[in-house]
Amino acid sequence: MLLDPNQTSKREKLILTGLFFSKFDLQGLAKLGFDSFTEGINVVGYALASKPASIKNYRDEFDPLFPNPRLGWHKRPIREYCRKIYEEYRQLDLETFASLIKSFVGCDENVQPEVESDQVKIESESSYAKRLITGLAAENYFDLIRHSIPDFQGFSAENTTRLGCGFDFRLSKADRENFYAVEVKGLTECTGSVSLTRKEYETADRMADDYFLFVVSNFREAPSHAIYRNPLCSTLRFTAKRRVVVQEYWQTNILSPAN
Repeated sequence: MLLDPNQTSKREKLILTGLFFSKFDLQGLAKLGFDSFTEGINVVGYALASKPASIKNYRDEFDPLFPNPRLGWHKRPIREYCRKIYEEYRQLDLETFASLIKSFVGCDENVQPEVESDQVKIESESSYAKRLITGLAAENYFDLIRHSIPDFQGFSAENTTRLGCGFDFRLSKADRENFYAVEVKGLTECTGSVSLTRKEYETADRMADDYFLFVVSNFREAPSHAIYRNPLCSTLRFTAKRRVVVQEYWQTNILSPAN
């Protein structure tokens, strides 16, 4: 029986992620949409609100037990609590184990984009998972370092990501009437494009100097960030884009039962 993500400790999630990366190596990385271990460990580490080095350490712990190119910590026995998890989960196949890891970071397998071919479906699923995990990683990165940012010191934070407010964090301060809204975006590379939804754009326009765009970039190597206050009036230039999505569905009519 697979773990319930809501009943699993952070340490168990980190250990299982290390086991996943050790067992499936590059195949496991690709399944989650990552190109390198540095990127995968950075993103999943922050997505689990932890230090990425923890996942690397657990991967190294399991490496001597699998035929991958790394030696890992081969000069000492595996720690007992890691061995217990290894014995319980080492038989999981790639699909099942990847689904478990994605469940730890809130990826819903039921909202994957619909695509036509099996190969495109696999690629879309990995891209979709990577996008969601990277977004969560960026949010947790912000939450971990926000106290060190002068503009945000002394503020309490509420995560509003799932409330549809047009921003990810509401920052409040007792001596300040208005709150700050912070929208967080994540980029794999040092540069790239970020998008605002209509709701986010309209909220940014309305809140002006009380709205911040916080962009975390370079998860591929070493994450860093940039802050844009009143982003619509900053050095950034936004261009409206439109995308039409065609969704197939099946419909039937329900008739009254015959008397």
